[in-house]
Amino acid sequence: MPFPNIDPIAFAIGPFAVRWYALAYLAGVGLGVLYGMSLLKRHSLWKDNKPPFAPGDLIDFAFWAVLGIILGGRIGYVLFYNFQYYMANPMEIPALWDGGMSFHGGLIGIMVAIIFYTRYKGGNPLSGLDLVGAVGTIGLFLGRIANFINGELFGAPTDLPWGVIFPNGGDVPRHPSQLYEAALEGIVLFLVIRYVTHVAYGLRRPGLVAGIFGIGYSLSRILVEFVRLPDAQIGYLYGGWLTMGQVLSLPTLIAGIALVIYAMRRSNGR
Repeated sequence: MPFPNIDPIAFAIGPFAVRWYALAYLAGVGLGVLYGMSLLKRHSLWKDNKPPFAPGDLIDFAFWAVLGIILGGRIGYVLFYNFQYYMANPMEIPALWDGGMSFHGGLIGIMVAIIFYTRYKGGNPLSGLDLVGAVGTIGLFLGRIANFINGELFGAPTDLPWGVIFPNGGDVPRHPSQLYEAALEGIVLFLVIRYVTHVAYGLRRPGLVAGIFGIGYSLSRILVEFVRLPDAQIGYLYGGWLTMGQVLSLPTLIAGIALVIYAMRRSNGR
């Protein structure tokens, strides 16, 4: 299947070019704020009818969320994926327009931001993390779609009928691993968490939704990494199959499991 050849630049005004990737970040934050506000307005969803903070406060937090994602994502990429290069070229660390963001670093960044913000507002930090977990799948979906438009982070060669010939991937069809992740991390995980929040009332158990998000994302990422090509500067870490993405997902998986166990035990009065 040929690549749709969508221009990675959404539009340009003179020398100023706006890329789909940047729009995906902005749309992810904007839609996340709208969805998060709808959750915060429904007090009955939360433990003791107390959301972590007021719906209007989420607009204020959006700035800190973007800052946490960008700083954490960039620092994570520098440390985990291309440390030697950036140590030799430190002036290029701020060059976000050249690409290079780590999801796990961005996750740490927004987690730190929401914990401090929730504590500042007098709410339960675990409920703050639950809020991030409930809305985070929106940004994941849009980000992976942007990866596909950019023709980056594609998969290994495949003979499956939906294989895509990417512009930078040679003349062989490859797994559209970005779309796999968009479906699993974005759509499927959103539906699972939506069931937990609105049917099982999981937000009444602080930490549960955040834990499910961590588990769902980690399992999705580890699975897709088996068909996604690793970063060229790192390659496979072991045996032609273990990648940095899988290694970084393991602590997230363990933390997610721990949060679920903690939330369930606390809700049972243990």
